[in-house]
Amino acid sequence: DEVLSMGNLDATRDWGHAEDYVEGMYLIMNHKIADDFVLSTGYTTSVRKFLELTAQKVNIDIKWEGKGLNEIGVNVANGKTIVNISPEFFRPAEVDVLIGDSSKALKVLGWKPQIHIEELVSKMVRFELLKLKKS
Repeated sequence: DEVLSMGNLDATRDWGHAEDYVEGMYLIMNHKIADDFVLSTGYTTSVRKFLELTAQKVNIDIKWEGKGLNEIGVNVANGKTIVNISPEFFRPAEVDVLIGDSSKALKVLGWKPQIHIEELVSKMVRFELLKLKKS
């Protein structure tokens, strides 16, 4: 029933799951030679796509209308605005694309992420829905 206020919907991020990163940290800590490693998925997804994936998990289709600060996300089923853009959520030093290269971790440690964006979103939505049921 509320509107979600967001910043830059077109920023892309390398979304990953803590479970994967903890496994990577374990492998790094137990590696015989101290070294630096990057742990990442190597894939980017926009904030906009992340919102769309999340909404789909609760059977909501979002239609985007407008541009820039006037852009809104509308629930297709009922026409209600569910996402708007707010300048307060833009980062002062926005980085449009954040993506990591974990090829060294794969080569040296045999590490690669197992949980992809769709599963990450599913887990997050399930957790939030369980919290709502308990409250």
